[in-house]
Amino acid sequence: MHKESQGFQKVGNGLLVVGILMIAFNLRPALASVGPLIEDIRSDTGLSNFMLGLLTTLPLIGFGIVSILAPLFTKRFGTGLTLFGALILLALGIVIRSISFLPFLYLGTLFFGIAIAFGNVLLPSLTKRNFSANSGFITSLYSSTMAIGASLAAGLSVPLAYNYNFGWSTSLALWVIPVIVAIIIWIPQLWRLKKTSSNRNFLEGIKNMTSSRLAWKVALFMGFQSFTFYVILAWLPSILQGRGYNAEFSGWMLSLCQATGILGSLIIPNIAGKMNDQRVVVAMLIFMEIIGVLGLIFPILGPVYIWISLIGFVLGGSFGLALLFIVVRSSDTESATELSGMAQSIGYLIAATGPILFGSLFDLSGNWNLSLYLLLALSIMKLYVGLGAGKSGVVS
Repeated sequence: MHKESQGFQKVGNGLLVVGILMIAFNLRPALASVGPLIEDIRSDTGLSNFMLGLLTTLPLIGFGIVSILAPLFTKRFGTGLTLFGALILLALGIVIRSISFLPFLYLGTLFFGIAIAFGNVLLPSLTKRNFSANSGFITSLYSSTMAIGASLAAGLSVPLAYNYNFGWSTSLALWVIPVIVAIIIWIPQLWRLKKTSSNRNFLEGIKNMTSSRLAWKVALFMGFQSFTFYVILAWLPSILQGRGYNAEFSGWMLSLCQATGILGSLIIPNIAGKMNDQRVVVAMLIFMEIIGVLGLIFPILGPVYIWISLIGFVLGGSFGLALLFIVVRSSDTESATELSGMAQSIGYLIAATGPILFGSLFDLSGNWNLSLYLLLALSIMKLYVGLGAGKSGVVS
């Protein structure tokens, strides 16, 4: 009977991993599919750079507001049901965004931004709860799966819009299909992931987190790496088109960036998860990022795909590392949910300023170099907080 019970446990954990990976896959396509189509949206709607930047920033605002509240939902409904509701909202948001009515473009974007926030917060918590002994490996799996979703969305958006004559709105709407698949796959977890009793109330948990310097460093590292990620996601195709590359090439370069991010997401958390102290990993990533951004500023240094590949690897690795920090710097499942909520709330509110500020600097200067120098300055700040977050220890 004991062996039979272990067998059921292994099957259950396997189904949970598949469910986690399906949720992870769907946390980026709704966002990553916009960048390559930004010029089509501009020509069709007449929106300014500021309003176009808001399409990427609005979900981040949703991330920032909702992430801190995620523990309230898990205490009330449990993790399984909360994630199921988030998937329903994600599908609804993608569909609403595709309706040919300008306010719905933003309303649908806000809806799926709120939905993605729950997935962002709760996947590290699930890792802590169910796979604590293999946290680096599981984090590598789902963070790389997120990168795969982003890469496919970035690369396929333009071909779907042009080669199949779907147009930009239908191209964006098609990403509801994998969400529906994820909803179906997640249904068994509604019974398996039972709601657990809480050891402390919501306000007590938030007070503990906000009084910890380590928690703030984890949160700021999450914010600074997300700032760069969403800037690249929103504006890389426009940067390349401004330098004479066509829309399809620019879209595939964004896809290349996401694809090398898959490697970073697979390799970095897996390596870092085997270490008690991750500071050397942080330093290595920041050095690579600085080289990559300098390559974008000075095209004479070499082919653009080299620098984009380097930046993509760093962005994927940094994101996976930020997620790993949430797991390894928390003492238990409850503190992991609270740290995840705080880190992603503060982090994404910082990131929300990225696409708008980056685009506004272009409007101010007339070229992308000033905006790219901002990313260099941010790398130095990221190094400082990353070295603090990477030091061995847990939030107390």
